[in-house]
Amino acid sequence: MTMFRKLALGLIGLGIVAALVWALWPQPQRVDLATVIRAPMQGAITAQGVTRVRASYTIAAPITGSVTRSPVEVGDAVVGGETIVALIRPADPVLMDARSRAQAEAAVVEAEAAVAVAETDLRQTETALSHARVQLARSRALAESGTIPHRMLEDIETAYQSATQAVEAAQSRLDLARASLIRAQAQLIGPDMNFDPSDDPGACCMRILAPQTGLVLGVTDMSARLVQAGAPLLTIGNLDEMEIELDLLSTDAVRVPGEARALVENWGGAGVLEAQLRRIEPSAFTRVSALGIEEQRVRLRLDLLAGPQERPGLGEGFRVTVRLILWEAQDVLQLPQAALFRQAGDWAVFVEEDGRAKLKIVEIGRQADGQAEVLGGVPEGARVLLYPGGAIADGVSIRAREG
Repeated sequence: MTMFRKLALGLIGLGIVAALVWALWPQPQRVDLATVIRAPMQGAITAQGVTRVRASYTIAAPITGSVTRSPVEVGDAVVGGETIVALIRPADPVLMDARSRAQAEAAVVEAEAAVAVAETDLRQTETALSHARVQLARSRALAESGTIPHRMLEDIETAYQSATQAVEAAQSRLDLARASLIRAQAQLIGPDMNFDPSDDPGACCMRILAPQTGLVLGVTDMSARLVQAGAPLLTIGNLDEMEIELDLLSTDAVRVPGEARALVENWGGAGVLEAQLRRIEPSAFTRVSALGIEEQRVRLRLDLLAGPQERPGLGEGFRVTVRLILWEAQDVLQLPQAALFRQAGDWAVFVEEDGRAKLKIVEIGRQADGQAEVLGGVPEGARVLLYPGGAIADGVSIRAREG
């Protein structure tokens, strides 16, 4: 074998050995790294809320009657004390069956007869009064001449006064009979005798004016109909004064500080709106979740601080996302929660030092939005491993994953 051939075989052997060594040599673990930084941090609860007009007015029918077709529609602007928002006229008389109508007609005939009798009585008493007046005049003349005694004159004067009182009583009986006739005739009025809808509203109907300036938020029914006293007719509100209604789990509600600040997102427009907590209701209510679980919830009300120009188009009953701020700080040392894991009951992280993973026990404070406050254990600027797997151990060679 020539020298050249021996040299070639030796080189091939060395290459094979080198390849085996390279293949079996431990490779650095590729990992994702994040830096421990100082930055603002805040804890918040995110929930769905609904916009409400802060002081809306539901107008109800003050009396039982027939409401005309609504003079206003949803979205119409109204002026407090000026705009007519509803017209109520007396209810139509009910239809009578044959027996009721026959009884009503008989009552009219009876009342007419009573009026005729009263008129006859009045004429009789007036005739008697006229005769008594003549007798009194004649008797006074005779009494002055001494033809009749004064005692007889007194009797004639008494008879005249009685005749006068009889006329007054007959006139009262006639008035009573005529009123009874009018009442009996009113029983015959049917639903065909309606008020003319073209009449002036003040002549036939009760006019209901808007209690405040704003917009019509809802109309119960646009059509004319019979309503009972207290029935809702429409709702009026001022969209310049808006609030947000929010329901939270009772366990979350107790964590909310008084007058907490809130951010309104996903409301449909650009930017984020500011809101302020005004009230946490003292009693909870039960609501069944989509999974069929009974939950105790508490209602919160927040004042929307943004003016109408900052929230164009936002109206009553719109759904929004509310981020309720529980606490916030401007300079907090923090690291991603994805870097944390439990080690013998403590929180721990792997820190990258000289290309190797070093196990560090850390003290953690508040956590929010995927970040955890660092109270001790790692300094600012340290690089920690994210989502450390089972292949990562203290001292293992690591290499940052690119991209």
